[in-house]
Amino acid sequence: MDKKDTYFYEEVLGKSTEKGEVREPEPAWEPFPGKKQGEYTLEDYYALPEDVRAELIDGVLYDMAAPSALHQDFMVGILHQMTDYIMKNGGPCKVYVSPIGVQLDCDDRTMVEPDLLILCDKEKRKERCIFGAPDFVLEILSPGTAYKDSHVKLKKYEAAGVKEYWMLDPPKKRLLVYRFGEEMDLSIYGLTGKVPVGIYQGKLEIDLDAVVRWAEL
Repeated sequence: MDKKDTYFYEEVLGKSTEKGEVREPEPAWEPFPGKKQGEYTLEDYYALPEDVRAELIDGVLYDMAAPSALHQDFMVGILHQMTDYIMKNGGPCKVYVSPIGVQLDCDDRTMVEPDLLILCDKEKRKERCIFGAPDFVLEILSPGTAYKDSHVKLKKYEAAGVKEYWMLDPPKKRLLVYRFGEEMDLSIYGLTGKVPVGIYQGKLEIDLDAVVRWAEL
């Protein structure tokens, strides 16, 4: 873990081990008797009751609580600006919001549900899910998902080929923007001003002041 990662995890999560690294909490949820976390597959994921939301990451099932009203307000504020730009300017990309499954690694051990994603390759859009990496992902952090979103899914998104990953942290009033390429680039913004979406070469900008005004109505 480099200095940037150590700074990020300590600052975002507010806790660390003696070595300055945050440890992953062990998921206690085991919905299928006879199987342990790390052994689950898509067969188990699709066997969950319809009213149960979960993510499957490397064979581990994570229970997903319903998002808060504030979480949804921030997501809708960003979604509106993205869809407005894309509908006016056209192109191959479309925006999707959770719940929609993403078979990120194209295997039977991972199915994530990003809060919001942009997909520009329609061949990845299947009947049941997105098959492969989206171009852009947004996750809105909450106390229950902060570690998973900022550590587990950060690494998964980068490895899978996601080009850009935004993490919005409402309690700390900041936005972390990762752009993946030959090297990871991290930019940190306050929740004010306009932030360019990299996959649109900056032509699409999200007005964070407008997003915050909507969330605070």
